[in-house]
Amino acid sequence: MNGISKRSALVLTALAPLVPQILGSAFNIWYNAVIIQPMLTPAGLRHRFLATIVAYNVIVFPIGIWLWLKRVHFFSKPFHLLRSGGAIEPERLAVLRRRLIHLPWYAAAISGLAWFLCIPVFLFSLFQVHGHLPAQLLWHLPISFCISGFISVTHTIFLVEIASHWGLFPVFFSGVRADLVPDVVTLSLRGRGILWAISASLCPIGSLLLLAFAPQTPGISSAWFAVFVGTVGIAFGLCTAVMISGLVARPIDQLRTAAESVSRGKLDISVPVSRPDEFGLLLGEFNNMIRGLKEKEKLRQTFGLHVGQRAAEQILKRDPGLSGVEEQITVMFVDIRSSTAQAAAMNPADVVEMLNDFFGATVRVVEEHGGMVNKYLGDGFMALFGAGDPDTRHADAAVRAGINILGALASLNESWKEQGRASIRIGIGLHTGPAIVGSIGSPERLEFTAIGDTVNVASRIESLTKTVGRPLLLTAAVQASLTIDFPLESLPPQQVRGVSEPVKVYACRTDQPLPSPIQTP
Repeated sequence: MNGISKRSALVLTALAPLVPQILGSAFNIWYNAVIIQPMLTPAGLRHRFLATIVAYNVIVFPIGIWLWLKRVHFFSKPFHLLRSGGAIEPERLAVLRRRLIHLPWYAAAISGLAWFLCIPVFLFSLFQVHGHLPAQLLWHLPISFCISGFISVTHTIFLVEIASHWGLFPVFFSGVRADLVPDVVTLSLRGRGILWAISASLCPIGSLLLLAFAPQTPGISSAWFAVFVGTVGIAFGLCTAVMISGLVARPIDQLRTAAESVSRGKLDISVPVSRPDEFGLLLGEFNNMIRGLKEKEKLRQTFGLHVGQRAAEQILKRDPGLSGVEEQITVMFVDIRSSTAQAAAMNPADVVEMLNDFFGATVRVVEEHGGMVNKYLGDGFMALFGAGDPDTRHADAAVRAGINILGALASLNESWKEQGRASIRIGIGLHTGPAIVGSIGSPERLEFTAIGDTVNVASRIESLTKTVGRPLLLTAAVQASLTIDFPLESLPPQQVRGVSEPVKVYACRTDQPLPSPIQTP
């Protein structure tokens, strides 16, 4: 809301009941001129009727205007104070908010009292002149004031709501949900429907029904009167529909737009909340839902940074409790050779920088090939291929990832050489077999990992890279699971700690081009 609009908020709220009173008065003047006045015989009744109109308008309506303007002026100083960034005592602010929510009811009470009081006042005044009033007059005079009053009251509620929600609520309820204010009575959606029915249907249709039972007045064409009343009903119905659309359709449009944004993954939205009714509750809870989704997304991203995106996805898919499933997977161990000696010759900041560069390059390769980095092991890491994945070609992915890790390390070493930094060497060990994959630990602290002989053998194979002098070794189990003809070199069986029989191993030659990967259908 711009500055001019804010300054006019109080004025527009004060003027909101004016249009409904004009509409009700216009209908009442026509009804009185066409229907009521021909019944005012003898002439004394007509003079008393006109005199009562003047006296009533001079006395009652100014009082109603004064009461209304006094209530609106009650918000003037606090409104300007809050606009300028000032503070109001919590107790007084709570009173202001409750009165602001009840402002449409206050306006409706003044309008209704002014209109419906006309019935006893005018009948009493006419009885003073003529003790026996015509039956037609006793029917039509209350009808005139009732229809005019209903028109004025219903439209007053809607217009005051629209004006106050637009100009005053954003100031008095800045950062506060209006629907959470206690001890207030708001107009519900069902209540709006009832008022809409009264304004658009009950008034014109009810008047036609009453006229059908009322004694006929000579000189009045019922057909033309019905046409006029029907036209008035249509006009007021359209007017009410426009106001209802502003009070009902607008928050629904806001919710629809926000829901579409959320469905597209856009969580940087917030629906304006300045309604004390069920729409305010709906909008407020929708914002709470968005905040909850933001927190969960932040948690998921942070979680993914610690355990890897693939591992995070698997954990979220599974039972978060203590559980594990036996799966056929390929395990990779990666370790920096002679890292302890290198670290002793470097300051801690350089060690951290070196490890971050190394992990940044190598972990990216693992994840690009569908693997998940399960845990960091100081100067190395353990990665799983095929965990929770129905694709059985995890051995292919692991071997290709290992070769590309060596390529990424070569580029990294070249970059470090240009910067005058020392290069590093690594060893990579692969083994395929069954392992228990899942959340392992205690109810208070869990770790998503894989356990079993397959993991142990993969670790031992990585250690063999130092013995045989090859950077990438894989077992016969991996070789048997391959569907791609990688350039492998068979090495003599190696004794592996924890395994009774020598293990057949293969070295992957990196001096030959890799075969093209098989595309997934």
